[in-house]
Amino acid sequence: MARVKRGVTAHRRHKRLLQAAEGRKGTRSRLIKPAREALMHALAYATRDRKQRKRQLRQLWIIRINAGARQHGVTYGQFIAGLKKADIALDRKILADLAVRDAGAFGRIVEIARGA
Repeated sequence: MARVKRGVTAHRRHKRLLQAAEGRKGTRSRLIKPAREALMHALAYATRDRKQRKRQLRQLWIIRINAGARQHGVTYGQFIAGLKKADIALDRKILADLAVRDAGAFGRIVEIARGA
């Protein structure tokens, strides 16, 4: 049986790895082992941070809604409870956008929630 030489396969795999590690500092973009390690960490961080981004955006929306509601004399908790009682189904992303961009419409929603 003939001997299998794996130079072409390894070279292709290493080239793909180094292209993925482009833009990193020092040996992390030039040498195989540091580049692989940097890439593995980067992928792990990316997976973790996709989850964290969702949490952070929700936090931001709640802060914006709270600020907008307090301008109308209602706390965030009272506002959300009033929306549930009034059977208004707007999610926090939309409410935060209204609070920032359209204060008049947000004010009307706050009044509806307060009345409920």
